[in-house]
Amino acid sequence: MRRACLSLAARRSSACWLKRRKFQQANFPESNNSFLFLGERLKGKQRHLPDMSTAYKNRIQEFKSALGEESINLTTLRELSFSGIPHEEGLRSLCWKILLNYLPLDQTLWDSFLKKQREVYSQFLREMIIQPGIAKANLGLSRADVTLEDHPLNPNPDSRWNTYFKDNEILLQIDKDVRRLYPDMAFFQRPTDYPCQLILDPQNDYETLRRRVEQTTLKAQTVNRNRSGVTNVSSPGKSLNLYPSNEYEVLPSGSEAHWEVVERILFIYAKLNPGIAYVQGMNEIVGPIYYTFATDPSSSWKEHAEADTFFCFTNLMSENRDNFIKSLDDSQCGITCRMESVYAMLRDKDHELFLKLEEQNIKPQYFTFRWLTLLLSQEFLLPDVIRIWDSLFSDRDRFHFLLLVCCAMLILIRDSLLSGDFTSNMRLLQDYPISDVHLILTKAKELQENC
Repeated sequence: MRRACLSLAARRSSACWLKRRKFQQANFPESNNSFLFLGERLKGKQRHLPDMSTAYKNRIQEFKSALGEESINLTTLRELSFSGIPHEEGLRSLCWKILLNYLPLDQTLWDSFLKKQREVYSQFLREMIIQPGIAKANLGLSRADVTLEDHPLNPNPDSRWNTYFKDNEILLQIDKDVRRLYPDMAFFQRPTDYPCQLILDPQNDYETLRRRVEQTTLKAQTVNRNRSGVTNVSSPGKSLNLYPSNEYEVLPSGSEAHWEVVERILFIYAKLNPGIAYVQGMNEIVGPIYYTFATDPSSSWKEHAEADTFFCFTNLMSENRDNFIKSLDDSQCGITCRMESVYAMLRDKDHELFLKLEEQNIKPQYFTFRWLTLLLSQEFLLPDVIRIWDSLFSDRDRFHFLLLVCCAMLILIRDSLLSGDFTSNMRLLQDYPISDVHLILTKAKELQENC
């Protein structure tokens, strides 16, 4: 993955956010009322804040009605979700599970389906996070019995120890990335209310991934998956020194931080998908999904946030994984084609702006690589990312709509881009100034309707 393009560790500071907010207030004063639903914006309706309480309650009721059907009407749910899904009563969490093709539309199947999927995930834990060579006395095995034919120095490529050490290389990269996931919020550093007892139970023969990382002597920098790219021009607020990797609260024994759960999800995904394994940036896609599920107000759903996140992430990656495979970059399904599609769309929608970027030799890969690959998860604060994903997940052709969103982002700052030089424009594009995602989604919807 192109580290320079993605800037995965670079998170925006408060000063950076305020700079974007001031830009937005100065250039788009009408966007300051962020309480309007997207549908109301498209219709040109302006509601005052006192009316929103009733409107919001009505909207919640609409979702509850749609989700209360024995067989859910996917078209109706998509139309509702596109304008934003309420978090209250776990509505967003439930809608995402349906929109990401995890839960079946027939609610009568949910109990048996969820029981089966969560059992499957537990089996993944048993099979993929066990350390080779560790056996319990009650199995009648000693350490010598286990390592008689297989040992850490065994050169056989089929050796479990050889696999273990290769897995450690992937694990170290995952660990480095998830520890700094959304460092501007405390959630991922806090302990989960539902630590994985299968892993933490002292009576079993599994170890935590955290402990496994602490024990290994491999260096994380030896396994970086960089992909050649251009130098990233970013603001001083995105310095790695803002979030040193060694400043993390040590949780007591028997506890797990939320980032450890994300780490486990990514490690199991890498083990099950060796063709792609783990690529830097996947943590940025898992993060918002897990956060949404782990903050569900219903304990019965929140308890299984890990397993549900894994399957939803897997489904989403089945549609998006080509963007992470370097060998497919220049194919019709690769990231290069998708980046060029943003400029092709801009050429049709705003030819003057397209010519300006072409004249300055600002290539789409300079900024759209990160936008498209990470689904805009690094361009906005987490609540705004989640709001964008409401619309993205609900669209029938979600990744085409993502192209429209990217095109809308360019058009909304056209005046600044047309008047700026190469350096200032690169800073705008790599540190996008508008924070009102409703404005962006409204513009994207207009572009979609005018296709």
